[in-house]
Amino acid sequence: MNAIDLGTLRPRLPSPLEPVEDERFARHGVRLLLKRDDLIHPALPGNKWRKLAPNLTAAAGRPVLTFGGAYSNHLRATAAAGRLLGFRTVGIVRGEELADRPLNPSLARCAADGMRLRFVDRGTYRRKADPDVLASLVERFGSGHGAPGDCRVIPEGGSNALAAQGCAELGRELRGVSEVVAVACGTGGTLAGLAAGLAPSPEAPDERPARALGIPVLRGGFLGEAVAALQRQAFGGPAGDWWLDERFHFGGYARTTPALDAFAADFEQRHGLPVERLYVAKLLYALVTLADEGAFRPGTSVTAVITGCPDPVAQPPERSAQS
Repeated sequence: MNAIDLGTLRPRLPSPLEPVEDERFARHGVRLLLKRDDLIHPALPGNKWRKLAPNLTAAAGRPVLTFGGAYSNHLRATAAAGRLLGFRTVGIVRGEELADRPLNPSLARCAADGMRLRFVDRGTYRRKADPDVLASLVERFGSGHGAPGDCRVIPEGGSNALAAQGCAELGRELRGVSEVVAVACGTGGTLAGLAAGLAPSPEAPDERPARALGIPVLRGGFLGEAVAALQRQAFGGPAGDWWLDERFHFGGYARTTPALDAFAADFEQRHGLPVERLYVAKLLYALVTLADEGAFRPGTSVTAVITGCPDPVAQPPERSAQS
């Protein structure tokens, strides 16, 4: 196996930290900062870099097999990494019916970057974590070269123990910066690592403590256990101080409302920050609401992790009945 040198991609690390003047926070005595992880790398922005980097290092040049929906940011980032670093990628896509349709712009980009797309029915996809189902998928699709199974499997969204460990560096970059660090959550890997990295270092016991706040963008109430499980796998048990506020999913993944769109457009105009709608807009909306509710004491610094940027081929947001 050949080692992968991620340094050749020249990631911007640590990512910039930018203070923001916003009266919606200032009038409550709260200071807002933006952690610009969206600027780490143009093809692998934000938590995609932090979660994929340790997994790709472990793959050591072997083909990578991973999972996603028809508009998965994770699939696109993995395919781009394969093109840039010279390893083969296989994407298992949810929805067998999609195999008979023209590729949408997101999957077309994956294919252009060299990813072999394989479509499975939704029932099989739901059971992809079952060891027998996963073994069957690896045997069927594997690398396509050499013995079946000579590939590295990365789960949907890239969230596993290695990903959480990679995201712990995000927390370490923010130690001592603010009392609250907030991030939008899909599969929980970023929050699991962020909280662990924010925990005070034994070398700096007087460092001011920080809590990690997760804003889930999916409905279901399952994310708390997912984060706890990832921390057990990555760090051997609970790590750091974190909590979830599940009120801001706006109807579920890839859903938005006119109110959220108007909020995001206003934030862009105020601060010149392009606001990604499926994750970042929900995070920023949540923080403004929490500030208005008095959730942050006067004098608190709050850091919002900007995990991605608007993508012209991203899934068109669905309208929710929520207003």
